Amino acid sequence: MISPSIHVFWDARMLDHAPSDGVFDSGFNPGFLDVLDRHPENPDRVINMVSILRRGPIAPYISWHPGRSAHPRELLSFHTPEYIEELIKGDEAGGRKLCEGTFLNAGSWSAALVAAGTTLSAMNFLLEGKGKIAYALVRPPGHHAQPSRADGYCFLNNAGLAAQLALDSGCQRVAVIDVDVHYGNGTAEGFYLSDKVLTISLHMNHGSWGNSHPQSGAVDELGEGEGLGYNLNIPLPNGTGNSGYDHAMHKLVVPAVRSFGPSVVVLVLGQDSSAFDPNGRQCLTMAGYRMIGGIVCELAEEHASGKLLLVQEGGYHPTYSAYCLHATLEGALGLENSPLLDDPLAYYPEDEGLAFKVVNAIKQRWSKTTPLFKDHS
Repeated sequence: MISPSIHVFWDARMLDHAPSDGVFDSGFNPGFLDVLDRHPENPDRVINMVSILRRGPIAPYISWHPGRSAHPRELLSFHTPEYIEELIKGDEAGGRKLCEGTFLNAGSWSAALVAAGTTLSAMNFLLEGKGKIAYALVRPPGHHAQPSRADGYCFLNNAGLAAQLALDSGCQRVAVIDVDVHYGNGTAEGFYLSDKVLTISLHMNHGSWGNSHPQSGAVDELGEGEGLGYNLNIPLPNGTGNSGYDHAMHKLVVPAVRSFGPSVVVLVLGQDSSAFDPNGRQCLTMAGYRMIGGIVCELAEEHASGKLLLVQEGGYHPTYSAYCLHATLEGALGLENSPLLDDPLAYYPEDEGLAFKVVNAIKQRWSKTTPLFKDHS
């Protein structure tokens, strides 16, 4: 066993964020539907995550810790004062739509502050040497939130704030590995000029989706200035599946992190890369998430004295997301008797052949540009 316990940071006040119902995530009621969708990012998905960790077979390995609310001044390490003021005024006005799918409603701002503060508490726990693996079970999610704007259900960039806290606390380098189905554009934007934070994002090849998300997530978005070569995007075809992600992790992520040598590792965890998520079709199953958890934990052990922070992001199938979370934490624990839970859903076909070609092409591209891959061509 790599670690005897995973320290989970959770605060029920994050359930107060309740986005608007409508057609999928739009909040729009066309008037001719009797049943509207609950917004995908609703409280149920994390309620199931909490319950599976409390009552599932992994429960004996979980240690629970309270969250807290961030003070607005703490947010200025990543976000601009103007943007924070915009959110505060939106809250005071009773809420507003910030961009497509992203609604600041009554209760949203306080929940976002708790998500940010809880993530900072989890990072502080690691930096103070109180444990090796911490998991910030937080919502609303954060990795699309850029320094000066909201995006993709996200208000505050929880992982970005945690990475900056690590730097401000004396860590020399932080590696952020994002496996949410969508590009972690906000985190990348926050550190785009820095060689102190390596941001790696494995995501569905979705491109830009409008003014709130101008970044495309393409391979050529490599960072700028001192940060050139330290923002690594891995856009993967739909249907990539477990084998394709395993190939990408070993051919791209592992050598990059080893070359970088981080002081702490952050896994930005989204279960919307699963085979059954309504927001993506990357065909990962529990076995794939278990594999990812194991690889990332080994990287943390090898380079960061085991310091690994997991930050919850997407994952919108309320049942399967919880199962995939359970599998990820099993992998991070390195349990010899794993799997503890059988996969409850049917096999979903994956397109590993195309994914292998894409990964190999990305590696060739990086070998010409990225300092981390000088010795991996």
